Amino acid sequence: MASADNDIQCIKDVGPQRAKLFRRLGVHTIRDLLYYLPFRYEDRRAVRTIADILPGEHATVRGSVLSADVVTLRKRRFKIFIIVITDETGVLRAKWFNQPFIRNTVKVGQDVVLSGAVSRDVSEKGIPEMENPEFEIVTADDTPYIHTGRIVPIYRLTEGISQKQFRKIMFWVVQHKTKQLLDHIPPSIIERHNFPSLHTSVRQVHFPDNDTDIDSLNSSSSSCHKRLSFDELFLFELGIAFMKRRARKKKGIAFRNPGELQKSLLNVLPFTLTKAQERVTKEILTDMKSEHPMYRLIQGDVGCGKTIVSLLAMLYAVESGYQAALMAPTEVLAEQHYLNIVSLIEQIGLPCALVTGGDMKGPVAGVASGEIPVVVGTHALIEERMIFKRLGIAVIDEQHKFGVMQRARLGKKGINPDVLVMTATPIPRSLSLTLYGDLDSSVIDELPPNRTSVVTEVFDENTKADIYTLLRKEIKKGRQAYIVYPAIDDSEKMNLKSAIQGKIAFERIYSEYTVGLLHGRMNTAERESIMAAFKRGEIHILVCTTVIEVGVDIPNATIMLIIHAERFGLAQLHQLRGRVGRGTDRSYCLLVTYGTITEEAMRRLDIMVASNDGNRIAEEDLNIRGPGDFLGVMQSGIADFKIAHIVRDVKLLDSAKKNAFDLVEGDPEIKGYPVLREELEVYCRKRDNFYRMG
Repeated sequence: MASADNDIQCIKDVGPQRAKLFRRLGVHTIRDLLYYLPFRYEDRRAVRTIADILPGEHATVRGSVLSADVVTLRKRRFKIFIIVITDETGVLRAKWFNQPFIRNTVKVGQDVVLSGAVSRDVSEKGIPEMENPEFEIVTADDTPYIHTGRIVPIYRLTEGISQKQFRKIMFWVVQHKTKQLLDHIPPSIIERHNFPSLHTSVRQVHFPDNDTDIDSLNSSSSSCHKRLSFDELFLFELGIAFMKRRARKKKGIAFRNPGELQKSLLNVLPFTLTKAQERVTKEILTDMKSEHPMYRLIQGDVGCGKTIVSLLAMLYAVESGYQAALMAPTEVLAEQHYLNIVSLIEQIGLPCALVTGGDMKGPVAGVASGEIPVVVGTHALIEERMIFKRLGIAVIDEQHKFGVMQRARLGKKGINPDVLVMTATPIPRSLSLTLYGDLDSSVIDELPPNRTSVVTEVFDENTKADIYTLLRKEIKKGRQAYIVYPAIDDSEKMNLKSAIQGKIAFERIYSEYTVGLLHGRMNTAERESIMAAFKRGEIHILVCTTVIEVGVDIPNATIMLIIHAERFGLAQLHQLRGRVGRGTDRSYCLLVTYGTITEEAMRRLDIMVASNDGNRIAEEDLNIRGPGDFLGVMQSGIADFKIAHIVRDVKLLDSAKKNAFDLVEGDPEIKGYPVLREELEVYCRKRDNFYRMG
């Protein structure tokens, strides 16, 4: 195992300069190189006769070299190496530009195999040609082909190294170093899945046998690809299993009280909980009564009522003499949570503070003394100066916008407090298993009664008159509207409509109504004032940026107009649409596009029109963007899979999770598998100790 972790420079033909090129690709060791898989494969198995090949196709031919010459072009100052070969059915010319050194390898009389794109030289009576083909010399000792006459791997490279050079090095490493990889997966799991061995898998994904189905290779669904994907997913899930086991061993807070504060809150709510909210509340309270810390995720589509459920949990902790904190990713969202929570808990006699990084002296002192039992804030809650007297529960909203370490830092503000994570962004199941794999999950799969689906339509810039008519009609009914722009002012982004100019335009068009403006550059007091006025109905049209993406609940707002909808992501469009349709009146989401629309943007808009289902939209979004872009930025603790793909390999992910958890359940220290334990320790160390074993 040690030699597989040796530096890449100990490999044949890899010196200091070439090692730098490999490091650009993230390849530092022999192990890194063996797990650096091809991104596609070319079928060069069929060796054709020269007479059969046609211009425009990619072909592989074999023939004897009739001539080999270097031609120098004086005007263009470079050399062309030209050979002519024959296979008795015809002749073919091959050219290599500015590579005269090839003449030292290819000589008259040798047999060669060429693979490349076929063209035809009309000046030479239609003789077929190949430019810069890959070639190999046919030897008498049956040396296997690497670049021709087989299924050929194609790798992602960096400037300074060619496919042929990279493939030659990889072939040597696969032949001589694969056995230095120790198979760490327990044999029983390998047998259960009928996986090939690790050594076979590594060899075959790089240089597959010629009877391998090339479609399975290019879709990464061959048995050897599946084996390597499973290995990666299994190690990840094994780390998660250790995290959950460690959490279960911790001594937490066993909350016990009659729930009077919860009853008081339910009495002042202007609605009753849905069955789904009641079910999830019970799941949370069961965790809170346990002597071990709670680590639970609440998932649910926009408007399903996650905040009320989390507030009930916070009040249960407060009634037991503890404090509760809710952390949101932006000041606007924190402010909205604060305003919503204050409007409810002040009715039952509880104080609440907002902490967003500005003047924190008053709130900090009140929280430290215990006078303030409920605090809402941004990442300011995890700053050193923020001290809780007795934190019992930490609620984190939109966790994927924070990062795992920030979640842990909030938890450290108390002694093993309960942790509740909320997400209004629908997370596909495959992504949830990785992003929130260490959490127990609850799903609020029911919207409040009498909600109507939001009517979603796409308009271009030439059909704005229809939008203005609908907008005026709704406002005359006493309804309100959001107008969302992608930029605050004209200087922020090129060629985009801006909120500041938009406010001026809408004030001119709807001079009889009040038009407000809300954006992220306003201070907290300004934003709170604007939102309060909008909530009271004093503002009819709110021109804003995406600061209202989540957390804003105005049932009277029935129009969501999104300017430059083609510039927004699918999840963001769905979140914005979720700001309307929160009452019983029919609501509309109007998507206005400008200029030429890309195919991908049109696909996003079509999905929005076709569905209001957040889960379906999340799956489509993940398929369009891939997991890295879906999350915005890859975060600490989210697996940086090199081989596995969480969309393609979701079944393998399920299986890896079950096998990993079963293994840890039966052998908590995996003492029966020392090689696996060592592999896991290396895996965890490389991830900044996100997983800590023991």
